[in-house]
Amino acid sequence: MTRPGGRWQNWGRSESVRPRRVEFPRTTAAVQRAVVAAATQGIPVKAVGAGHSFTGIAVAPGVLLDLTDLSGLVSTDVERSRVTLLAGTRLHQVPALLAPYGLAMENLGDIDRQSIAGAISTGTHGTGLRFGGIATQIVGATLVTASGDLLVVSDTENPELLPAIALGLGALGILVEVTVQCVPAFVLHAVEQPEDLAGVLANLDARVAAADHFEFYWFPHTDRAMTKTNTRLPESAPRHPLAPVGKWVDDILVGNGLHQVACTVAKTIPATIPGINRLSVKMWGDREFTDASSRVFATARSVRFREMEYALPAENVRPAFDELRALVDERGWRISFPVEVRFAAADDRWLSTAHGRTSGYIAVHRYWRDDPTEYFEAVEQIMLGFGGRPHWGKMHTLDASILRDRYPRFDDFVALRDRLDPERLFANPYLERVLGG
Repeated sequence: MTRPGGRWQNWGRSESVRPRRVEFPRTTAAVQRAVVAAATQGIPVKAVGAGHSFTGIAVAPGVLLDLTDLSGLVSTDVERSRVTLLAGTRLHQVPALLAPYGLAMENLGDIDRQSIAGAISTGTHGTGLRFGGIATQIVGATLVTASGDLLVVSDTENPELLPAIALGLGALGILVEVTVQCVPAFVLHAVEQPEDLAGVLANLDARVAAADHFEFYWFPHTDRAMTKTNTRLPESAPRHPLAPVGKWVDDILVGNGLHQVACTVAKTIPATIPGINRLSVKMWGDREFTDASSRVFATARSVRFREMEYALPAENVRPAFDELRALVDERGWRISFPVEVRFAAADDRWLSTAHGRTSGYIAVHRYWRDDPTEYFEAVEQIMLGFGGRPHWGKMHTLDASILRDRYPRFDDFVALRDRLDPERLFANPYLERVLGG
């Protein structure tokens, strides 16, 4: 977010910058003018959404374009279940925009504060073996290029560029509109419960294959996992949502309020972490409800943290997870945040972490006031050994020399970048590291 005085910092407080200039464009034409002005002055320009990336992917030392006001519904194609949204539209705003048309996004992650452009540009995803990341739902886009011109990608215009533009890291231009392939509105039957970790791991492949959406959290220093299993049902199915008081207790009081207290105590007295984690497993989850898809997918998060997540070939999730558990024991660390495990279908987006392979995701977190470096870098070495690809919006240490070998279309993407932004108007230090100069 942009603060008074022009200083910008991300949600996780892992990145900040004081841009030379901050602008709040409300229209596509305003974005074009800003890009042309920046190019004329020789100043780099970057668009920023909600700032939910933990990496420096959105850091804008030159001109920062805050897209908060570039938000809303542009058009609807009811016959094909498609909607075009302005790039700054937040994911949590989308359900209300789609509701009058009986539509929903096919899948979502567990946080919905991001902008639609930021979410697809960083490879944000949910879980479900038969469903791709949010970028796979994009069927068209309009991009402002370094020349200030509009590049339209659709079924009939430049369709071959969609796999690059839909997940472009902000390196190819500034997205101003995206067209989303939606599905008929649906509800989810959610079962969230603590289980023995050993049982979850022993039947992991079957659980993932059988469910529409399955994930689990493991609290270090315990032998328990919290599982989440969501089953898709028609929009007409009976709903049994959580009672408002119960939802507030689970998500706000326990999930955020008490967790904040626990993290503060753990920061001061690390020896308390195993006991706190065992208590957390008992207090979180263990509920069953049915509600609109968007209300089930996303969970409110107010406790700040930092995160690293790696995508692995799905068959490598179990051995990588086992090594992670052993690592925590061997190092004697005290880790207060759970480890999250999710899954996604293979896709064709050039820089997608699931490009060409069915994938599982292992995410590790640290409270934002704790230094994550030692933990994250040791876990990263495990993930790299199992063919891991880092989430573009979450912390990692890799550069282009390593990433190139992990993405079959990496050089194609760089070549497209050379064509669309030869002077690197949209570059920043993070992109220089992960894509090269």
